[in-house]
Amino acid sequence: MEIAERVAELVRIPSVNPLHAGPKSGDAGERDLSDWLANHADSLGGDVVVDEVEDGRCNVYARFEGASDRAITVDVHLDTVGVEHMSDDPFDGRIEDGRVYGRGSVDTKPTFAVVLQVLEELRNEGRRPVPTVNLIGTVSEEGGGLLGAARYRDWLLDRGQRVEQMVVAEPTMCAPVHGHKGGIGLDVTVHGHAAHSSKPHLGANALSGAARVVIAIDEEQERLSALDATTPVGKGTVSVTELSGGLARNIIPDACALYVGRRTAPGENIDEVRAALCELIENSAAPLSTTIESLYGDGSPGFYQDPSCSLVTVLAQLADTAPTTADYGSNALRYGEVADELVVFGPGSIDQAHQAVEWVDIGQLERSLDIYRSWFTQ
Repeated sequence: MEIAERVAELVRIPSVNPLHAGPKSGDAGERDLSDWLANHADSLGGDVVVDEVEDGRCNVYARFEGASDRAITVDVHLDTVGVEHMSDDPFDGRIEDGRVYGRGSVDTKPTFAVVLQVLEELRNEGRRPVPTVNLIGTVSEEGGGLLGAARYRDWLLDRGQRVEQMVVAEPTMCAPVHGHKGGIGLDVTVHGHAAHSSKPHLGANALSGAARVVIAIDEEQERLSALDATTPVGKGTVSVTELSGGLARNIIPDACALYVGRRTAPGENIDEVRAALCELIENSAAPLSTTIESLYGDGSPGFYQDPSCSLVTVLAQLADTAPTTADYGSNALRYGEVADELVVFGPGSIDQAHQAVEWVDIGQLERSLDIYRSWFTQ
């Protein structure tokens, strides 16, 4: 039960992304977990760098020197989603029925616990891991544009460093995920002109313009769905997921805001996709004008790693699982420029993530522990 207790300890450290914060979570963000990781890694002999990303939100980079010239990097995001909708105490970390419960128990604190336990075991035995192990804790994965991963990528680029093999921790049932979609998020405002609703001809209805955008986006989704997928990750998708506008029931609305989300498949050019999408929005809203912003960055191309690469092969063999792809996104979207081999991997199921009751199966924790023990000693 030792690994379960370690995960429970981490669950009891709230680290809710500030964009998801509420009365239950408090407003500490990732701060307490960053401090815990830095202190714990230092106590195990790691070379620790604390890197402030913004406003007291810090990445942590811990390097544990190995006995060979190989290196492995494991990225684990520090933040969790919100807890306001959770039905139980989100941070109790209770252990029962072969599970650990609480926010972050599966997404994605287990990998912190697993990696640190293996490193502690080796240290207690007077041994080093065979590869050098870089354990990276990053902020802002669950909201805000993957700022922590982007910062670590830039930190490496500034130093002229690359990553040989990198694992991005997510719950994958210990199957190596070698691809998933990227995405672009556009915050759109359609501009109209207010008037009394008794004389609509004196105004320009922003809701009507937004409605035309919604219809155009639905038609674009139909076009995308008819395309052939070029990889197992699948095809791109697009949808409108937020819409708001109107001043009063007797006023022609002068503005309407909507959010357009475009999932990008591997191989799609992110700049071309963005330009085409913006053109579609502008043309469909016409004759009304639009303002289009990307509040959380310029978007990401899809992630895809050749499943025959060494990293995917080794993890699949150690875990006795088949390589696969995923529907969700991850920090892997920020690391293509610096990682030679990149895989999303971790214990537990994504189906339990973000739920009103979150949990991880202890059997999955123990399996992950065995995998990392083998990987760090070969």
